[in-house]
Amino acid sequence: MENLCYKRVLVKLSGEALAGEQGFGIHPETVQLICQELGSVLELGVQMALVIGGGNIFRGLSGSAKGMERSSADYMGMMATVLNALAVQDQLEKLGHPTRVLSAITMQQVCEPFIRRRALRHMEKGRVVICAAGTGNPYFTTDTTAALRGMELQCDAIVKATKVDGIYDKDPSKHADAVKFDTITYDETLTRHIGVMDATAFALLRDNNVPIIVCRMLGGDILRAIKGEPVGTIVTG
Repeated sequence: MENLCYKRVLVKLSGEALAGEQGFGIHPETVQLICQELGSVLELGVQMALVIGGGNIFRGLSGSAKGMERSSADYMGMMATVLNALAVQDQLEKLGHPTRVLSAITMQQVCEPFIRRRALRHMEKGRVVICAAGTGNPYFTTDTTAALRGMELQCDAIVKATKVDGIYDKDPSKHADAVKFDTITYDETLTRHIGVMDATAFALLRDNNVPIIVCRMLGGDILRAIKGEPVGTIVTG
């Protein structure tokens, strides 16, 4: 293994990322590109867990806003994350990277139940652990799932892979004078009201001093971040 800054990481991907330019559903070519990025990291011997959102298929909060009962809508969102997990598993394994999908909701025909010690063992054996179905409970987002699983699996950092190359003081797509942070503290993030993750997830990571790396999903930024190169934005204590 190379001299890596982070040897075990949890990567959080948005569900929308899997939709590509079509804007909904799963776009196989986009999933393949994302998995190639992840594969370049895995080839260094990094132990990896993944949490993938479900917004490209169904978002519980949106369903609730349109009149659905919140718990039912959230469970539908959890099912969407399982579909995404299986799509990513398929592409990673085609690239030669063994994976296991572990679901917080039991569905033994398609994936294993999430058991912490089993997940750790898979990672130690070099398998990518894809954590599906959120926390298994309504009212919690996949951001919170990423924070919780990252700590349970003793990850060195949470990598939030996005469309932008880090955290800015304002929306760079709307403001040409937006300033990017190379590093920022948890407290400063709260003071500036920068929504890195939802409040529950952020509080978990801050209280346990787990660094959050926000970087681009494509272009090799995930690999460079794990090597410790100055890329994206690091949120620390």
